[in-house]
Amino acid sequence: MDVNEIQTIEHDVLIVGAGGAGLRAAIECSAQGLSTGVISKSLLGKAHTVMAEGGMAAAMGNVSPRDNWKVHFRDTMRGGKFQNVWRMAELHAKQAPDRVRELEEWGAVFDRTKSGLINQRNFGGHRYPRLAHVGDRTGLELIRSLQDHGVHQGIDFHMECTGLEILKDAGRVAGLAAYWRDTGRFVLFKTKAIVLATGGGGRCWRVTSNSWEYTGDGLAIAYNAGATLMDLEFTQFHPTGMVWPPSVRGILVTEGVRGDGGILKNTKGDRFMFDYVPERFAAETADTEKEANDWLAGVEGARRPPELLTRDVVARAITAELKAGRGSPHGGAFLDIASRRDADFIKRKLPSMYHQFKELAEVDITKDPMEVGPTLHYFMGGIKVEADSQMTSVPGLFACGECSAGMHGANRLGGNSLSDLIVFGRLSGLGAAQYIRGLGNTPQVDGEQTRMAFRKATAPLNREDGHNPYVLHDELQDIMGAKVGIVRNEQDLTSALDDLASLKRKVKTVKAHGASQYNPGWHEALSMDSMMITAEAVTKCALSRQESRGAHTRVDYEGEREDWLPYKNEITRGADGEMVLTKVKRPEPPKLLKDIAYSNIDDLEAGKVGADN
Repeated sequence: MDVNEIQTIEHDVLIVGAGGAGLRAAIECSAQGLSTGVISKSLLGKAHTVMAEGGMAAAMGNVSPRDNWKVHFRDTMRGGKFQNVWRMAELHAKQAPDRVRELEEWGAVFDRTKSGLINQRNFGGHRYPRLAHVGDRTGLELIRSLQDHGVHQGIDFHMECTGLEILKDAGRVAGLAAYWRDTGRFVLFKTKAIVLATGGGGRCWRVTSNSWEYTGDGLAIAYNAGATLMDLEFTQFHPTGMVWPPSVRGILVTEGVRGDGGILKNTKGDRFMFDYVPERFAAETADTEKEANDWLAGVEGARRPPELLTRDVVARAITAELKAGRGSPHGGAFLDIASRRDADFIKRKLPSMYHQFKELAEVDITKDPMEVGPTLHYFMGGIKVEADSQMTSVPGLFACGECSAGMHGANRLGGNSLSDLIVFGRLSGLGAAQYIRGLGNTPQVDGEQTRMAFRKATAPLNREDGHNPYVLHDELQDIMGAKVGIVRNEQDLTSALDDLASLKRKVKTVKAHGASQYNPGWHEALSMDSMMITAEAVTKCALSRQESRGAHTRVDYEGEREDWLPYKNEITRGADGEMVLTKVKRPEPPKLLKDIAYSNIDDLEAGKVGADN
């Protein structure tokens, strides 16, 4: 293979992924005067960001003037069970309001309060109404606004292009080997910096809200390049995905349904979430002792309903009802907003949900309840980055959005994902620009390294026979669904690692029939490599963490354990190519941030904790 004959494209910086994080990173890089390219595995506008429907969390105080960055930071840390990177949670809480207002300047059309301010709704884990929203289509509006702004900034978009391997020069990023999905032709991107914004790896599970693109590509590319992964045991199962019909099982039902008054019922018609309110949560959240006691006693009318507990609590509650035989006919629970709100309100505030159930499940949610259940939704863990710049341990390699780790800790609060994208997308762009300005000589792509990357990619096409990639993907989903699901134990996780080792041997001999042009079987074969790395990392981390914290639940180690609080799991690639897990102590947080996170809410709101900065 002659590398000189391969199509070559040069940019100062290359963004891998065209969701909210990738687009915001690209806009910032272009604003910094860099030649900026964006590659997208799918079509522009097809990003997973559009599925984040409920809103973006920012302490703007438009609905509740008592809200501020410190309360938002406190909510985020407590929702993340103090496993968050403190600096990332601080940056997010402080900068999110400016990023939302910036989107408005770029054309985003938000719902408004009666006084004309950006409206904000309640969401799980947030003390105050904090989610700026556009009905239940907020992610779509975010993508639209970023795309409309970005296309005028001189950014080059390369759609239906998949990254294969990072090319390095003396340890630094020098380029990316990639291929066009339609023609199967290879393309070499020469670049001084790469920003990964590739999302998570939900397709390792069968019941997931994630679309076909989410195969952990960014995690695998970073891992193979020598970057560190962390916190991958924390995989969030969103409590409300569609459960019927089977063709749409797992598709997201926005938390906005519960934020706008929807309640969860079991097959007996009981509103069961009152039975799952943690006493500590009630004591911390209620405004008065009476409200906390009423909540725990199942008295309706609390300021924040139990359906808006954090996602891990709600998902486990639905699972518990199912195991107790009180689930809905198709294996979930009933989400009822019809009895709580009139039809006009539902159609106005939740238009996407109304049409989704009408068209896909033949259910009119203005009259009947929805059947919902837990669905693998989001990766809190991912690529380890430096908080302010978003650079990984590989010089010139950055990551932002869902594929990066640290912001959300053990459990992400609803709405923090969209504001995460725009806050850290911008910071990664600034970080890449600063890195490039500090470069001496430009990194050079090595020809042999490039040839090896492309030869590896064509191996499934050149084998005489081998395993079917679709069958192997089914096997992977069986393993992860049965043994690395919402509730875990040592026996299942150990067995899962054995199963994954056996499956890995099959993946090494996977066969894709036909030529490289228009060949989805080849795409699936290449994706299996990424999914195997992702699945093994999740399982190793889950086995290592012997406690239940946030989205990670171990039935053999119930409850949070103090000896695990200061530690995290990190994953690296060993010299022999095997995956290495290391238990690493987290750095001690700054005193001001620790005081805010652990403060009494009354003292915080009264300004008695920390200087207002």
